[in-house]
Amino acid sequence: MSLISPDFDESVIVRSAEAEVIGRSPVTIRLLADSGSTGGALSTQRVTLGAGADGARPHRHDGSAEMFYMLDGTAQLLSGEQVVTAERGDLVIVPPGLPHAFAAAPGEAADILIVITPGVERFEYFRHLERIAYGKVPPESLLDVQELYDTYFLASEAWEKARA
Repeated sequence: MSLISPDFDESVIVRSAEAEVIGRSPVTIRLLADSGSTGGALSTQRVTLGAGADGARPHRHDGSAEMFYMLDGTAQLLSGEQVVTAERGDLVIVPPGLPHAFAAAPGEAADILIVITPGVERFEYFRHLERIAYGKVPPESLLDVQELYDTYFLASEAWEKARA
């Protein structure tokens, strides 16, 4: 077992008004703290999803766990082959290597705090997603950066069935 020893010596304070916001309704991502600012301890963002909006399609992280804390609303989360419904105040932590995905539940909005630990520089990943959403780069371009962001996409029959 290894212990991650973060390398930073001052508190990280991110004011809401100063956080970069990616996307537009029905999906917005508030970039809070990236791995570089936390000495590798974690990276975190807040994802707000409109009614029934998709968040992230099925994927895995080989080197990091991912935590989903429901600030408000209701979401569906894939954890392995299980689809979990999470509501305000619920917490789901997915270990490294386990397939997962998330979306607002049908007809519901969701506001989710997401933490990845140990941290991976992810802000540029979210900016890349925004470029895809605006048609500036093709969706296939994500395949070229999977290793860089420790985000490997995969298929999930359970997720497709739950989201149908």
